[in-house]
Amino acid sequence: MPKLIVVDRSGDETAIDAREGVTVMEAIRDSGFDELLALCGGCCSCATCHVFVDEGWAETTGAPGEDENDLLDSSDHRGAHSRLSCQIALTAALDGLRVTIAPED
Repeated sequence: MPKLIVVDRSGDETAIDAREGVTVMEAIRDSGFDELLALCGGCCSCATCHVFVDEGWAETTGAPGEDENDLLDSSDHRGAHSRLSCQIALTAALDGLRVTIAPED
């Protein structure tokens, strides 16, 4: 069971256990983080699940796809390690992944 470390907008860090195969968005949402709206439910159509992946994990999580890039471009807070959390599936290789919930647009 991968452990996911989530930093909320106030800077508080919480470690959560997540099932392999769920997305980072699902794990965060199901753990009660109200800051991550995920309005589209994971369809990659709204960008309300925007997170910043810690630099050390950027290569492991991979680069955003074309649709994800387009949505991230609409954010005033896009950074070098921005991802939509609905597009990152949790695997054993991502045990310890640390993400920060992006500011709301």
